[in-house]
Amino acid sequence: MKTFKTGIIEFISYFFILLFCYAAMGKLMDFDEFQTRISESPLLNRFSQFLPYTIIIAEFFIAGLLCYRKTRNIGLIGSLILMLVFTGYIALIISTSDNLPCSCGGILEKMSWHQHLYFNIGCVILSVIALGLNLRYSRPAE
Repeated sequence: MKTFKTGIIEFISYFFILLFCYAAMGKLMDFDEFQTRISESPLLNRFSQFLPYTIIIAEFFIAGLLCYRKTRNIGLIGSLILMLVFTGYIALIISTSDNLPCSCGGILEKMSWHQHLYFNIGCVILSVIALGLNLRYSRPAE
């Protein structure tokens, strides 16, 4: 049973590695557009000078932490925090603004704000599951 649960941890970690690298690369490939969309957001425009860099660095950094068992807990905590922040932002956007462009790239950009919210809530749930399992089952043998 332990190997099944550690397999779930690895699967979710690989999912987040892929998600964060994909999102960060999409933002890098069209950085000017990403920065413009952040500056168009009434909630983020004050931070548009440094926030695009911060988001991309955070996504790559967390993906890197998830690659190694020794740093996976920190990476899963980072994933949870990042997804909670993104989810909170989307919920706030939905409740306060209309027709704002999404600053995500690729497939995620094609989602509506509500679809994106549900996707992010699913990601929050996955990160909680993986973190809980990792804290319980991925301890070194004594």
